[in-house]
Amino acid sequence: QVQLVESGGGSVQSGGSLRLSCAVSGHPTNFYCMGWFRQAPGKEREGVASIDSDGLTMYSDSVKGRFTISRDNAQSMLYLQLNNLKIEDTAMYYCAKGATATSMTNDWNPRGQGTQVTVSA
Repeated sequence: QVQLVESGGGSVQSGGSLRLSCAVSGHPTNFYCMGWFRQAPGKEREGVASIDSDGLTMYSDSVKGRFTISRDNAQSMLYLQLNNLKIEDTAMYYCAKGATATSMTNDWNPRGQGTQVTVSA
């Protein structure tokens, strides 16, 4: 059974940067799409980035040009570089394993426990 553990969240000022990490264990994910989504209190879940087994990346319009997703299959790690952070980026960020080599599951499960990102003015 796959386990995902996120880290790297924190509190930063607007314009700052963070790098989120996701350690994956229990199941090889080299041939699966992996992704990050976020959820803020009172808001719907938002898929922010995904990377397929060939390294093709996709981003939501709200983060395109500011966030970068990457993966290190040898280390079983997934990353999300967050640059030029905005107050509206404040949310709990989760990593998730995809359903296939090229797609995420509809409910973004399985997922980790999340890491909080808080951006202040």
